[in-house]
Amino acid sequence: MTAVSMVLTLAVVVMWLGTAVPWPVAVVVGLGIDGGWLATLAYERRLAAQGDHSNAVTAVGWSFGLIATGVLVAHALTAEGSAGAWLAVAWLPLAAKALWLVHGLWERTALTPSALDSIRGIQQEARDEAAVARARLRAEAATEETRLTAVTAAGARVARVQAKTAQTLSRAWSTLATARDGEDTGRALTSVTTPVTPGVTPRWELPVWGPAEPVPALEAAPALTDAELDALVDRIRHSQTPALSYREMAARFRAAGHSASEVRLRAAWKRVA
Repeated sequence: MTAVSMVLTLAVVVMWLGTAVPWPVAVVVGLGIDGGWLATLAYERRLAAQGDHSNAVTAVGWSFGLIATGVLVAHALTAEGSAGAWLAVAWLPLAAKALWLVHGLWERTALTPSALDSIRGIQQEARDEAAVARARLRAEAATEETRLTAVTAAGARVARVQAKTAQTLSRAWSTLATARDGEDTGRALTSVTTPVTPGVTPRWELPVWGPAEPVPALEAAPALTDAELDALVDRIRHSQTPALSYREMAARFRAAGHSASEVRLRAAWKRVA
């Protein structure tokens, strides 16, 4: 775009001034405008390559761009028959200067290939971690769904078994109640028990269907005192001749249904032995 702008500027200057001054003079004027613009542009690029910047050089470059644009616009306004075509290309000098400015900004933000590789590696690592996290969440969700399905199915099976058992117990209890309350059953029991106990008709009870009383053997026994524990350990120890070892005594102690912590039992053994 810079080259096209320079050619257009030179051609317009030669055509515009060629009628008023000799054409070599017009060529010199056009080359002066293009040369000044190109010189300031080259110097500005050199400063940018060194990491420097000059506002004065930039202002001069924009001035040459504005002069070239002004020449093209003035020629377009004075030309006959093709003013629109010349106005359509009159913006090229300023556009070229703006593109060089954009290119300079791009160069200041450009990165080396190693830095770009590092950035791509970091981005790929982040994508990999995100993919692994998504896969882990999906797997955990599927596992939890499978577990809930299994638990629900097991609960349904248990409920069906309980319902079936309750129905069977209900029918059995109803049969027993009918047999207990029937007249034929009473006469049969009377005929069986009258020879043994005249005038007595046994009244058997229905089985309990509901909460039952706790078994006394399973109730927690009160803790033994140290004296009771010593006496019990001594009795078990001398229940056999020769006297039992601690391990044999402890086994018989617990097999007999007694309870005591290992620390208390060993302390009692030390006291009696």
